[in-house]
Amino acid sequence: MLEIGKDPKKNQVIQIDESHSRAILICGKRGSGKSYTLGVIAEELFSSNLRPLILIIDPIGIYWTMCLSSDSKSQGLPVKVIIPGKPQARYGADVTNQMQKLGVEFKELRINPCDLSCDQWCDLFDLSINEPLGIALSRAVQQLKKKSFCLCDIVSAIQKDPLSQDKTKEALFNRLQMASTWDIFEQDPKTSLTLLSQEQLNILDLSVIDPGSYGLRNLILSILCQDLFKRRAQARRRESLNLNSQLNRIWLLIDEAHQFIPQGKKTLSKEILIRWIKEGRQPGLSCVLASQQPSSLENEVLTQCDIIICHKLTNTDDILAVNKLSQDYMGSELRIYIRNLKNIGEAVLVDDEKERVLMVRIRKRLTLHGGEEAKTQ
Repeated sequence: MLEIGKDPKKNQVIQIDESHSRAILICGKRGSGKSYTLGVIAEELFSSNLRPLILIIDPIGIYWTMCLSSDSKSQGLPVKVIIPGKPQARYGADVTNQMQKLGVEFKELRINPCDLSCDQWCDLFDLSINEPLGIALSRAVQQLKKKSFCLCDIVSAIQKDPLSQDKTKEALFNRLQMASTWDIFEQDPKTSLTLLSQEQLNILDLSVIDPGSYGLRNLILSILCQDLFKRRAQARRRESLNLNSQLNRIWLLIDEAHQFIPQGKKTLSKEILIRWIKEGRQPGLSCVLASQQPSSLENEVLTQCDIIICHKLTNTDDILAVNKLSQDYMGSELRIYIRNLKNIGEAVLVDDEKERVLMVRIRKRLTLHGGEEAKTQ
């Protein structure tokens, strides 16, 4: 059981059952404690006897501090930070060295170009598959799909394409040249099993990637989640046959989830994340989504969450989005409970599985919270 806090009136410990797959939504306005709560759940999962594989998707770069203790009474956790590219290039050598001295282990993440479908290549560069650039790129990738290939192979295939005009080729060359500077493509990269560890807290730091760099953040998340989904489904099949498997159940924790599963918009990671949440129960895939803008999250995802931890909200659209999740057993609408939240760290917990609504004061973190507001020295 995951102990996340106490009922502020009854002083009763409040727990979440992690013995099976869960879909959890954590929401709240800026500064209300949602990222702090996500860290509490990560701490509890790491100390769980079930020892799942934990992967935190960090678009703001605050979770590496979980390697440090919040006080002298506890210890930090073993942290592995997965970086798209070289850590020294992303952070700087002095920052990288200091983080390593504090106990952070780094792993470089790379993507095999042949793991992207024709549609994903077009989406990455925001090209229509029905327009000349998209058609030419798709045709080149399709020709290379029979073998492993690199970016230079795509360039070569486009160059040899007799059906494409020179200006189309030049436009694609410019895009592929830019992609080569991202330092994330590699012909034979490490697999997710060698990147991630069940003995450490795995943190994918996407804060080092500019959110405006086409769909690069979403692409990285999509490729990684597709691989983990496939490998966990294979592991579950082996478990059902009483065979050993190399991969425990997986908990995927995503901060600022509306960046990856937005309402009414397409992203490279949206399809696999919706599948993870909707089909994850059987293979043993759980998900925790944290967002300060629940109204910007895909409705299909919101309705699939069986636990809601809602901190203070003030934006009308966000309150209405969460209020739509109200159920008959609650006694009153969710917006009434949200209105009664007064302090940072307090939240409304809705457990749809047990059909209960509780007020909760989130417990103190054992590890250092990296999301504190910067203060004037």
